[in-house]
Parts: sequence; C-alpha cells; structure tokens
Amino acid sequence: MQIFLIKPIDKVVEKATEDIPITQFEQRKQKDITHVKLLYDKLYSKHPSYTISFNKFLKLIDEAFSLRASTQKKLDAKKDNQINKWFLSNTLCGMSLYVDRFCETLQNLNLKLPYFKELGINLLHLMPLMESPLNESDGGYAVSNFKKIDTRFGTVADLKHLQKSMYKNDMYLMMDIVLNHTSNKHEWALKALKGEKKYQDYFYFFDDKQMPDLLNKTMPEVFPETSPGSFTYVQELDKWVMTVFHQYQWDLNYKNPAVLNEMLENVFFYANLGVDILRIDAPAFLWKQEGTTCQNLPEAHTIIQLIKACVQIATPGMAILAEAIVSPTEIMKYFGEDDTATMESDFAYNATQMALQWDALATGDTRVMLAAQQQLLKKPYGTSWITYTRCHDDIGLAYDDYMIGEAGFAPYEHRLFIKNYYSNNYPNTPAVGALFSVNEKTGDARLSGSLASLCGLEKAINNNDTEAIKLSIQKIALMQACSFFIGGVPMLFYGDEIGYTNDYTYLIDHGKNYDNRWMHRPIINWQKNEKRYNQGLPEHSIFSLTKHLITIRTILPAFADLKNILWLHTNNKFVIGFLREVLNQKVFCIFNYSNTSTNISWYVFKQNAPFAKILYDHYTQATFTVGYDYEFITLAPYQFFILELK
Repeated sequence: MQIFLIKPIDKVVEKATEDIPITQFEQRKQKDITHVKLLYDKLYSKHPSYTISFNKFLKLIDEAFSLRASTQKKLDAKKDNQINKWFLSNTLCGMSLYVDRFCETLQNLNLKLPYFKELGINLLHLMPLMESPLNESDGGYAVSNFKKIDTRFGTVADLKHLQKSMYKNDMYLMMDIVLNHTSNKHEWALKALKGEKKYQDYFYFFDDKQMPDLLNKTMPEVFPETSPGSFTYVQELDKWVMTVFHQYQWDLNYKNPAVLNEMLENVFFYANLGVDILRIDAPAFLWKQEGTTCQNLPEAHTIIQLIKACVQIATPGMAILAEAIVSPTEIMKYFGEDDTATMESDFAYNATQMALQWDALATGDTRVMLAAQQQLLKKPYGTSWITYTRCHDDIGLAYDDYMIGEAGFAPYEHRLFIKNYYSNNYPNTPAVGALFSVNEKTGDARLSGSLASLCGLEKAINNNDTEAIKLSIQKIALMQACSFFIGGVPMLFYGDEIGYTNDYTYLIDHGKNYDNRWMHRPIINWQKNEKRYNQGLPEHSIFSLTKHLITIRTILPAFADLKNILWLHTNNKFVIGFLREVLNQKVFCIFNYSNTSTNISWYVFKQNAPFAKILYDHYTQATFTVGYDYEFITLAPYQFFILELK
C-alpha cells in the first residue's frame, strides 16, 4: 500500500496529441457554479451592474479554460487524480528569491537550475516580476502592469522558457499576484488622474478628508515610520485616495465588481503561464468598511473563496496561497471555516510558528511556542503551510498575549526583550538585526535581519571567534530543521542556504534606504557561493547541512503533510518535541533551544512507542538504544535529533 508515499507528479512538457475532454471542464463547472453564484451574490447582488458584471465574470472562466494549453489540462487532470493532493508531498522543498538580486535575469536563472537541483530545491518562488516603477516599487509589490515582465528581469517569453525548463527538471513555479493595490503608474491610475470616472471608481477616492479621517480612526498604520496614515492627497484631482501601504500604492475598490472581474482575468493569466502556486499578497486588506480595522473582514474571505472556486473550475492544477501575516486565530480562517473548510486557500504561511521559533531562540524557553500549537493544529486536512525561518519580509511577533502569559511571562516586557535581543539592544546579544516599522504611539515594532546575522554569525565572524561561529551555525541548523519537519512545504529564503549575513549596501540606494528590510535581501556574489565546496568554511557547513536536511525530509514519507503531527510532553522547558507518523513509520523530532546541555527521559519516546528499542538519528547518523524510564538522552546546546524508530 503506497498511498502515503506522495510524490509530485511527472511534468508533461511535450505537445499533447489530444486534449482533455471538454466534459471534464463542464462537469467541474456544473458542480461548482451554484457555489460561485452564491459567493458572487454575497458581494454584489445589490449592485446596479450585477447582471452585466456576473455574465462577464462567468465568461472569464470559460475563456481561461479555452486558452489553457493542452499540456496544462493534462497536468490538471493528473494532479486531480492523486489520492492526496500533490502539494502535500514530503518531496517538495522551495526557495524564495529576487531574480535580479540572485542572478540578474530570468535567462540567467535558467542557467542556475543545476544549483537548485544540487541543493534539493524543486519549487521556486520568484518574487514579484511584473512591471513596477524603479524607485517606487516596494520590492515589486507596486505593479504598473500585471501582464508584462519588468524589463530588468526579461520578458514573458523568458518566463515561459524558464517554466518549460523547470518542468523538464520536475520543478514547480510559484509567483505573486498583488490583489489589494496597484502602482499609481498603472494604466487604471493614470486614467483616473485624467479624470475618467470609470477608473476613479476602481480606487477609493474622496472629495474631502471627512471619510478618510473617519476610517483612520480604526485603521492601524502599516508603515507608520515611512508612510503614516492610510490616505494620500492627489493634487491633480483635489481628492484623497486610499493608500494603506505606501503613497504610491493605490488600494483597489472591490465594492466595484468591475475590479474583481479585472483581477480574476489577471489570476487566470498567471495560471495559464504555468504557475503551480499563486501567492495572493496581502489578502487581509481586500475589503474596506468604515468602523473596522479594514483587515480580515468577511468579504475579503469571500473574494478569496470566489477566486479559488473559479480556479478550481478552469485551471485546477494551480494551488492558492494566502499571504495573511495575522494573528494565529485569523490565519486559520484563510483555509476556510466550517462548511467552507479547504475551500478558500490551499496554503497559508505559518508566520506564527516562524516568530515563535525566534522567541524560543532568544529566551531558550519553548513554552510560548507550545502554548500556540493547539490553535495551529486546527489547520484542516488537505491544506498545508508554507514553513520558513526567514523570508523577504520583517519578523512580526504575531502571536497572542495569552500564549506569552501561559508561559509565565508578562507580554509587554517579553516582547520588548525579544525586540531588544534581535536589534542588538540587549547586553551581550549575539544577534545583529534592526527594528522595522516602529510605531511610537503603540510601541509596536517588527524585526529585520538575515537568518545568519540573527543567529550570531555576523558578529562571530567580525570578532574572529571560532567557537561562536560554530555555535551560530548550530543555531541555523536548529532553526531550519524545525521549520523543515514541523509540517508543510519548507521555503528557504535565498542566501540562507549559504549563510549570507546582513547586506548593508541598501543604505546607499535612494530607492531602498528608507526600508531596512533590504538588509536581509542580499545581492548574491557567486564567488561566495562557490565556497560551498571549501571544507572548513561557514559556506560549506551551512550549504551541506541544509542539503542534508532536505534529503532527510525527502526520503521519509512521515513528513508528508497529512495532519500527522503529535506534540510530545518533554517535561523540559528548553526542549520541544513532536512525532510525525505514517503507517508503521514513526519519526521523533527533538529540539533543544537553550545554550546549555539538557536531558529528557527515554519515557518521552515510550509514551507513544511502548516497545521502542532502537532509534536512528537521520541528522548525525547515530543509533541510540532506548534506556529505562529513569535514564536520559542528552542534547548539547542547540542540538536536535530526527529519530526514526527502528
């Protein structure tokens, strides 16, 4: 019986000789169209253009399927026919990267595919590629053309060529779509500036400050340092426009059904480029309503469910990821709730677990992390996490105060310690990072810094401290291992696989120096990456351990995301542990987050494997004989084990 040995399906790249029968599309449409109408009606049933808009909406679904290549339709069918969804596989491992900072162009990225194969990466998340103004791009999230690759990276033809090469190498593609806003240089915004009422209605325009002031009373500021408030005065029109993120990013008005129609067309454009996972940026902000925070509103969830339903009909091979970096309770809602469970997003970022790992690393105490797991375990079967230690964004301490309280800490003082520890404002901290988006009114702040620098490697190298270098590399291994094995698809951030420390060149770039997140978005020096072959150097150690962790995950079916995680009672606040189990395979994952050696009883394992005798550690390749309940297994500082029951 092999149903748990989930592997990504073989890619089809040759021209198909025959197409998938149209009846399969019609069957999906017949099955789901009532649900689509119900969702659409929730948003627009009272809108004066409802009938015309809905008919256009339905036409987009038909057109998307008709434009879909026969090879992609066959691939859709293969993905649909798997017993478990393709993206739950333990053999998937991703990397997120900026094409220009990684290797300049899409054509060059095509030449780097052997590098990913060497490491074990088979899913690439390409950070925003679409056209955006050079010095007002927000890292590509201020899009001025959703269907044109920015000339800095190449062309749509280059992307298609890369995608074909990736398919031949059994690799998957993930891309972003920015649904919440456009650049103020987008065609719609430029037409609005010329006074065209149709396009002004694509955005939130106000003739005076009365409504902006009312909305600002309940809307939190996203970037209080660099872009305070949520509205910008447009002198050419003598109007105010909503700009929740930056002043050059105009929020789209989804109360206008024409906007949803336009953006669904863009979603299908990405799907038919061959995108396997579509990352919806900032979905929490999609719907605005006075008297609310304008985040996580029910209508925002309805929009994502509607997009998901349409994708499932026309382009079902593409999975949906909601980039909702919100509280643990709110994150879970992006998978769908109750009757809509699994019908909203296929993926969400496990941002809570990411932040909790940094909490545990700073404190050496895992109790806050454990307090959050009951909430995170509510993720419905058939959906998955993107798990990670670092990404392009800042680290927000987005876990609840009660979780901190359950661990015996005072929430305000605890968060202050974490921020000081990682921003180099705590005595003798090894971490080198910076506070991001400090809100002087609330005291809130997030954190910037690379994985290596936050784990102490930058300071250790600068001090030429050999022991500190070794310890920082062990911390990197610990952090990556936990995110690799806890459940979901691991997503490395480029440069972390080789130990890049903070890159401070952003300070001399006028388009970036206002945003310290660029310190952990390095420009890759390929001579440095070649050092992965030089034993004794940090680059070799970090690349090798990362590759080893990926290999372990790939060969053990227990790490498929089948809602198969059981948290262990280690009776040691320094150590967390969980069991991943499939059929007769049991793998115990144990992590010591403290800077001292510590012990856990063999009884921790025997609680869930009463007859356990031999445990094999896949990381160190050591074998342990299980002792009596009163005997112990010892973990060195920041040590972890991946122990398979033999």
